Amino acid sequence: MNGPLAEVRTAVKRFLHEHRPERVAVAVSGGADSLALAAVTAGLAETGLVEAGLVEVGAVVVDHGLQPGSAQVAERAADTCRELGLAADVRRVEVTGSGGPEAAARKARYAALRPERGLVLLGHTRDDQAETVLLGLGRGSGPRSIAGMRPHDPPWGRPLLRVSRATTRAACAELGLTPWDDPHNEDPRYTRVRLRREVLPLLEEVLQGGVADALARTAAHLREDCDALDELAEAFGGDRCSVAEVERLPTALRRRVLRRWLLEEEVPELSDSHLRRVDALVSEWRGQGGVWLPGGFVARRAHGRLRVEPVQS
Repeated sequence: MNGPLAEVRTAVKRFLHEHRPERVAVAVSGGADSLALAAVTAGLAETGLVEAGLVEVGAVVVDHGLQPGSAQVAERAADTCRELGLAADVRRVEVTGSGGPEAAARKARYAALRPERGLVLLGHTRDDQAETVLLGLGRGSGPRSIAGMRPHDPPWGRPLLRVSRATTRAACAELGLTPWDDPHNEDPRYTRVRLRREVLPLLEEVLQGGVADALARTAAHLREDCDALDELAEAFGGDRCSVAEVERLPTALRRRVLRRWLLEEEVPELSDSHLRRVDALVSEWRGQGGVWLPGGFVARRAHGRLRVEPVQS
């Protein structure tokens, strides 16, 4: 039988068979996407359809504490998971830090969800992927951002990236589940909400449909290109600190070689802007000073070589 529930089940089953995690925890907010994912994952485990070595299935609910009654919402989501046959754990987090409430909440959530082993399944859909690509385009964040979210990015798994948000909601209706609608998803103060409610519908109207699917396909094509360049950067056998050696590389490859070097030097949270400024020490050298980097580091060029060092206090 074809229908929304069958589409979600096929996506999850395919993902689990392809990647064969020994343990999965489904991240559940109570919304339609994560509820459909939890229900289908529980059903597959219960009926023995996951013959992929999967030995443990559970659920994790994160309470951000950002709204009145958030604890009750989290417990209700956990209770639904238990009714579906999943052991459920509620984790309360404190949302603090820079970058705005969306970024701070995301950082706290991922820290709480990170497992000791196995995969955490996230309910991101094709619509989420389209929004991510548009955000990356609008911010000029570079190809990694426009390439969107990876389906398999350990410890994270996203089985529903080819499934629409409308499909997960319809699947919940088939299952008799009532999703929770997060008020933040309707708040126009958040950029992603305006993309969802204003920009994407307009694009769908002007381009006569299929925009979310097209953006998701574009992300997949770009990920393939990025993966190929990353493999070439990993295979680079030269001296990454030697300006003479790295400046001969094509720009896209050189930046990836420099990125790997900076990450190995434990520079955190590299952005495209940081990387371009470090690359300018090679490609646009005019005797400029060092490049300040996250984590209290600075990249410098001296005597034909690059180096990274802690900022002197």
